[in-house]
Amino acid sequence: MATLVLAAGPAAAQDKEPIIIGGAMSLTGVQAPLDTPALRGAEVAVKYLNDNGGVLGRQVELRNIDGKSDPVTVGNAAVELIDGGADIIMAPCDFDFGGPASREAQSAGLVGISTCASDPLYSSWSLGDKQFTLSMWNTTMGATAAEFALKENDWKTAYVVTDQFIAYTKSLSKYFNEAFTAGGGEILLEDTYTNGDNNFTAQLARLQALGTKPDVIFLSSYGQDIGSIIRALREVGYDAPVLGGDAYDDPAMHEALGERFGNDIYFVTHTWMGPEAHPKMPEFIDLYTQMHGAPPDTSFVSTGWDTVMMMAQAIEAAGSTDGAAVATALEEGEFDLLTGKLDYADAAGGHMPMKAAALIKLEGGQPSFVGWRTPENVPAP
Repeated sequence: MATLVLAAGPAAAQDKEPIIIGGAMSLTGVQAPLDTPALRGAEVAVKYLNDNGGVLGRQVELRNIDGKSDPVTVGNAAVELIDGGADIIMAPCDFDFGGPASREAQSAGLVGISTCASDPLYSSWSLGDKQFTLSMWNTTMGATAAEFALKENDWKTAYVVTDQFIAYTKSLSKYFNEAFTAGGGEILLEDTYTNGDNNFTAQLARLQALGTKPDVIFLSSYGQDIGSIIRALREVGYDAPVLGGDAYDDPAMHEALGERFGNDIYFVTHTWMGPEAHPKMPEFIDLYTQMHGAPPDTSFVSTGWDTVMMMAQAIEAAGSTDGAAVATALEEGEFDLLTGKLDYADAAGGHMPMKAAALIKLEGGQPSFVGWRTPENVPAP
């Protein structure tokens, strides 16, 4: 949990204009399982900051407009927030959905930070010199999964399914494939799927035509389709371990798979909601439970907390909310977060987030922490 040197006590902070964080996080639609937990975590961070004097002697205000899992709506929400006085923008957890918010932030000269977009398109190269993501990139996520398969488990052959839904699902499997084959693995079959199809029979037929079973299945998909595909594979006898990314960090999907299908599944995500991941995690969980009435059940809550706390640290370091100054503070800072230690490259380096990854196992529909991983060989973005 970040340690802040605060400029004034709560009474003094209330006498000044608040620092406004504008969020275009999606509370409805396919993006909601990622954005809604992050927003809840962000709410806890804002309360914590305000209870401890605010930032630069000013209270912090979080205003969110539902992006509705629609890129156009997200962009329009960001414009409305900026017109309403937002000092910094919190963008949705994906390039396709969050990019429009960061583009509007860049146009207004403001810093924008996605809570967990992991496609390398979420970079200063694509979005501008004031745009960042809290997440590791898919280069790290894919390489972590590949090295876990090859080096820790000796899984040498893979079946890869790529959901054609968004940039995230496509690039995650791309970087897994690169790292897996570079490490000596063999991809027996690479197939595609379209999110929402709810029909995996054609892919199963192609897999069965191979006549051999893979050591591991890498499934890059999104939302409840992940569970549907895993059930389809298991029901016809494919019991190889399944690997995936942070979209698996969804308690609804775990419950849907249950004890029968929720086994031998591993995914790379942002952190683990326990003291094994970070010594300050129990304190955060307590604060979260006090505010929301139940403990968190996904690591996406911590991405919201971390985004706000990192914003606060950068604004303190910059001494203002000026976009250029805050961006410089983010580039020059090193952040010890619930989602791991984070150091950004400069704008010329894409604001690449240098960060470890958390590896989680699902067994009997219940997640457990495998540990932090930093891959040795990360593909170039």
